[in-house]
Amino acid sequence: MGPSSSALLVAAALVVIAAGIKAAEDLMVPFLLSAFIATIAATPVFWLKKRKVPEVLAICLVMLGIVIVLMGIAALIAHSGTAFTQRLPFYQERLTHIIADVVAWLLPLGVDVSTDALMSYFDPGTALVMAGNTLSRLGGVLSDGFLILLTVIFILAEASSFPRKLSETLANPEQSLPHFNRFAINVNRYIAIKTTVSLATGITVSVLLALLGIDFPVLWGLLAFLLNYIPTIGSIIAAVPAVLLALIQLGPGAALIAAGGYAALNIIMGSIVEPRFMGRGLGLSTLVVFLSLVLWGWLLGPVGMLLSVPLTMTAKIALEANPNTQWLAHLLGPQHDYEEELPVREPAVSGESGQ
Repeated sequence: MGPSSSALLVAAALVVIAAGIKAAEDLMVPFLLSAFIATIAATPVFWLKKRKVPEVLAICLVMLGIVIVLMGIAALIAHSGTAFTQRLPFYQERLTHIIADVVAWLLPLGVDVSTDALMSYFDPGTALVMAGNTLSRLGGVLSDGFLILLTVIFILAEASSFPRKLSETLANPEQSLPHFNRFAINVNRYIAIKTTVSLATGITVSVLLALLGIDFPVLWGLLAFLLNYIPTIGSIIAAVPAVLLALIQLGPGAALIAAGGYAALNIIMGSIVEPRFMGRGLGLSTLVVFLSLVLWGWLLGPVGMLLSVPLTMTAKIALEANPNTQWLAHLLGPQHDYEEELPVREPAVSGESGQ
């Protein structure tokens, strides 16, 4: 079989796999979410086991914490949705006054704009409802909590025995196990650092918005925490409803402060903190981030968008663990990760060519 035939076969296999994932979305979403939660939960479980806590008790304690967190998220989404619906008339009234002021400011400049036309374009509920719908759809997935929690428990219970089973299954464990170990360590490290940074981002956003007096600061902090798993794009999406609400509720000054706070936080976390702890080798190119967001969002919906970068990052780490596929990992990484490794070619001296 020639190279072209092999490439076509691989492409056809990828299309079939993508079609299977899309068809099995209702099954894949809870499973991938369970694997993601289990990866995060594995760190405290192993930490408790090192402190001589029995494995069963360690898993129970961690699962209890997860249940409390998930119940808190569901309660927060439900309460915020009800409160937002009650406050919507106030937001609409405030927006009417803001648009009237904008129209009055534009009239002396010779710009005649209809207030009704502007109101049709700037609906106070649009961006806020979009954020609420995203969280509600995620909450809908979390409503299938029993299946997710049961899967997480089984994954955590099998985690300690998996290396032994893997070594017994592999034909050449001495050669293959280091790749699996490197892959597992890097995935756990990536998700642990990303979760910590995302948690710090969410808390900072909540504190900033609470100090400004913006409604639902904890909800916007939760949104910032979740969308921070999507580099750059996620922070922008998380900022839109909060900044819009600040503009409607408190005016342009508060909106500018909120936007500046989001921008500063994005720069600090995305350009300084994360690269310092993750290192350059765990990065993805901007194009790959965008394409993975589109692909996984199309395949799995909002949960796929949320997990797009962790899933792609997992694939990149798996490719890096095998020397035969490291070139694919290089293609997925950002340019500055590898441009320093390229040899600098000295210009040829004209006299050398004649020698």
